[in-house]
Amino acid sequence: QVQLVESGGGLVQAGGSMRLSCAASRSTFSINVMGWYRQAPGKQRELVAVISRDGRINYGDSVKGRFGISRVSGENTMYLQMNSLKPEDTAVYYCNAAGHSSVTIPGAYWGQGTQVTVSS
Repeated sequence: QVQLVESGGGLVQAGGSMRLSCAASRSTFSINVMGWYRQAPGKQRELVAVISRDGRINYGDSVKGRFGISRVSGENTMYLQMNSLKPEDTAVYYCNAAGHSSVTIPGAYWGQGTQVTVSS
């Protein structure tokens, strides 16, 4: 079993920046891919950014050029730097972890979610 603990989130004005963090608990499960997904009210959950253990990265189209994902080498800790935030970035952001190597589909483990609200 993997527990994912998210931190960061909150309220920010449009054009501002925010950083989210996610740390995975130690376990015998080998995590390959970690990532962020988000869900806005009335919308489906969507990919924000994912990063594999070997450094492959995939960003959602709506955040390319504005968000950056990084991962601490050798640790199951991940960061999402969000710049030039827009009101449409408002959503609950979920940390995700996978044992598989795909950067296009989510893994089985989810964090509890953290709210990001961008005011106009």
